[in-house]
Amino acid sequence: MPFLRERSGRWSPVKIVAFVAAILPALWLAYQAAADELGARPVTEAIHQAGDWTLRFLLITLAVTPAQRIFNYPRLILARRTLGVASAGYAVLHFSLYLLDQHFDVLKVASEIALRSTDAAISRLGSGRWHALHRFVFAIALLASVHFFMQSKLNTYEPVLMAGFLIWLLAYRALYRRNGEVNPVHLVLLAAGTALVTAVGEAMLYLLTSGVDARRLLLAHFDLDMEVRPAWWVLAAGLAVAGIGLWRQKRPRQRPSARRVSPSAVSGAIQVQSGS
Repeated sequence: MPFLRERSGRWSPVKIVAFVAAILPALWLAYQAAADELGARPVTEAIHQAGDWTLRFLLITLAVTPAQRIFNYPRLILARRTLGVASAGYAVLHFSLYLLDQHFDVLKVASEIALRSTDAAISRLGSGRWHALHRFVFAIALLASVHFFMQSKLNTYEPVLMAGFLIWLLAYRALYRRNGEVNPVHLVLLAAGTALVTAVGEAMLYLLTSGVDARRLLLAHFDLDMEVRPAWWVLAAGLAVAGIGLWRQKRPRQRPSARRVSPSAVSGAIQVQSGS
């Protein structure tokens, strides 16, 4: 499997982990289908699972660049293409299963997509090329989030959570473009601000869709007897990223000058450089 190796020919642990993570949901879905564990409407359940993993892998793909900067681990970038292809693959599976569920009525599927999406978003999704996917990945993520909300109907817990993570990713990139770097203090403020926006956004969503008093939902965030709201998970994830980033910055680095190198090793290195 050459795609799991680095250019030097060595196996890449980062690529291997990304590949395993990419295929596990598909294997689990296949097992559920074989074991008849997808419920009374197996195709519909498979459609939902494939769609959920499409958005999850899309957000994970978007998180690679911030992670390799914050955690000071440049090799993480090797996982981005695998994860991006996985997101596209699950999107194709999601759409294919939907076609199957609609008895391959392409006109009906096309009409529903047109009713639920904008023309600009459709044109962005029309190209199957990798560079186009990379270029429009943020627009695709926004469209996927809106689609997730529309399909979830009354249960909007996970869509709100995914939207919170997407807001963090977009805000991080805005900060990075503005400042050239994002330090741990910025990350803490970013976590708090994103959590606040997520909480207010969820409250306004319930107000507009079901008429629930937004203040009641905001107060529910501080009720220990209630379910932990998505905003708290967004805050926890953001603070965890800030903490790991601070730890990575303060880790003592081994100085090359402190290591003793034998004269023969130095001579060998000079000969290699001369021959290259």
